[in-house]
Amino acid sequence: MIRETEKVPHVPHHRPLHLVAPLILWGVVIFLSGLAVAQAQTTNLVFGTMQQDTTLPVEVTADTLTVSQQDGTAVFTGNVVIIQGEMRLAAPRVLVVYAEAAEGRPGRIARLEATGGVTLVSGPDAAEAERADYDVDDGQVVMQGDVLLTQGANALTSDLMTVDLQGGTAQMEGRVRTVLQGADQR
Repeated sequence: MIRETEKVPHVPHHRPLHLVAPLILWGVVIFLSGLAVAQAQTTNLVFGTMQQDTTLPVEVTADTLTVSQQDGTAVFTGNVVIIQGEMRLAAPRVLVVYAEAAEGRPGRIARLEATGGVTLVSGPDAAEAERADYDVDDGQVVMQGDVLLTQGANALTSDLMTVDLQGGTAQMEGRVRTVLQGADQR
């Protein structure tokens, strides 16, 4: 007989390990799947200090220039620097594709394709990638291949970054990774 002052110790019911292990494994798989989905998602951010006026003239300087009248292209090579307003793009090689000329007027620049290691600077922000394609009419720069974006002491990397120059924003996709510095490290 048990007296009122004595307590019966509670013995938890243990489930056999062979029944619990699959549940733990599924929990880990679901958790890791969630991490993979979170890393595969896109990241939206501000790029540059202002919205870029894509109607401004495009200035291109380089060591050499080759022009093809047949297909309406020009290839700039060697220390290529492109400036439009506050935006600066530098690369070893840039292909310029011109839009068709209208009524006796020369063709305007429709698209720029920079390759060989590209740097894009707008205000305090800078981005590097293997390649950048700038659609002048849409006001978008798509950077691909080992993209690195630095904003002050912070850095972000991804496979692809699309910059909307008119909106002053950027979207990073594909294995986005970031390192954010604390206030004391700035």
